[in-house]
Amino acid sequence: MDGEELTEQETQLYDRQIRVWGADAQRRLSKAHVLVCGIKGTVAEFCKNIVLAGISSLTLVDNRLVTEEALSANFLIPPDEGVFGGETVAELCCDSLKDFNPMVRVSALKGEPSSIDEEFLKTFDVIVVSCCSLAEKVKSVNEKCRKLHKRVSFYTVDCRDSCGEIFVDLQDYKYAKKKLEDTVECQLSYPSFEEAISVPWKAHPRKVSKLFYALRVIERFEEAEGRNPGETSISDLPGVLKLKKELCDSQSLNEAHIPDVLLERLVANSKEFPPVCAIIGGVFKH
Repeated sequence: MDGEELTEQETQLYDRQIRVWGADAQRRLSKAHVLVCGIKGTVAEFCKNIVLAGISSLTLVDNRLVTEEALSANFLIPPDEGVFGGETVAELCCDSLKDFNPMVRVSALKGEPSSIDEEFLKTFDVIVVSCCSLAEKVKSVNEKCRKLHKRVSFYTVDCRDSCGEIFVDLQDYKYAKKKLEDTVECQLSYPSFEEAISVPWKAHPRKVSKLFYALRVIERFEEAEGRNPGETSISDLPGVLKLKKELCDSQSLNEAHIPDVLLERLVANSKEFPPVCAIIGGVFKH
């Protein structure tokens, strides 16, 4: 797996996708080490997709025990009542993912995003974080990734009801593209998650989705109330609407940019909608 060339077994197994994106892309994919923290429905779809695609290794971190809510969208958890008091979500998902592609090393670790140190992070090429608090995303993972000498890509994805959000930080990303007969070297500089959400709202272009602002309001509400992501109900709506007004006033943003009906929907229906998980998980893989 660490060689420069694909093995005969890999070439046969990944034949169809090699025809789509080429042997060079498959070689690079086969060397990728991915760390995932937090596994709900959308991330389960993503994990399935990258294991089938043929990465080198996938490490899962999620200490939560299985609940009815987890079973509603995460197809990697066996629908067996016996799992409710035993293994963690990461351990159960690990067992299921191994069956998808035996050539990919899948493992589960105990821990929290806040306990992950830089030495551990630098053993990976991609870090994916989901269903974590704002502080965990910013300080515990993204900020540490940016301190490393090697470039470690950071992704965060979350889904509520039929809505989802993906954030990508590839830091200074270099790539090449064809222009007529020439190959042009290009570079994109990505902001960190903290930088991206700290941009004053009045400075945003008009095309920014209303969903972006609604999720920021709910994110701030959960942080202020000491809630875990997704721990909201319709009874929280008055507090969320009050916070929306305060944020819009401080950011000089018209309150119409964050419809009350959208906030009501996201607060009342914080669970993931499985068909949307499949869509976002498929987009996220690319």
